[in-house]
Amino acid sequence: MTTTYAALLRGINVSGHRKVPMAELRPLLEGLGHTRVRTYLQSGNAVFTTDGDAGEEQLTRELEQAIEKRFGFTVDCLVRDAAYLAAVADACPFPAAELEGKQLHVTYYSAPVGPETFADLDPAAFLPEEFRLGDRALYLYAPEGLGRSKLAEVLHRPSRTKGIVATTRNWNTVVKLVELTRD
Repeated sequence: MTTTYAALLRGINVSGHRKVPMAELRPLLEGLGHTRVRTYLQSGNAVFTTDGDAGEEQLTRELEQAIEKRFGFTVDCLVRDAAYLAAVADACPFPAAELEGKQLHVTYYSAPVGPETFADLDPAAFLPEEFRLGDRALYLYAPEGLGRSKLAEVLHRPSRTKGIVATTRNWNTVVKLVELTRD
């Protein structure tokens, strides 16, 4: 059985640090036995198909090990299948069609994150910014963009989700990854 996945690499190619060129990531994924490998942008998004019954966790571990071996540093990754990516996009609690891509973001988590993780926040203090939790995902509406978001700063503190990998994509990338995994 062939399954299509997206690999989301965290914190690469930022300000010239932790460089993982997409032209090198594609053959690395192919070397792991994946096919139809495509990348999107330079920020660590790859789509591939694979045969077999390896799940998201195993594929993630294999990719992280291959990246460390090839590039000499550790990169946290998340691998998610096409059905999950589509479900996250479909479940968006905000009016995505009415917003600019830079105003809406999804943070993907390696494990479920419950409301208790954010219980200390007063949502009214951050309005008009808002967030909602989904299936191993957090949706963030930031009308001025992520770079100016005070709420994002508080939501994404590493101490808040200790031991859980998190990586954020803007809505344009969320939609594009769904499209690429449907092809």
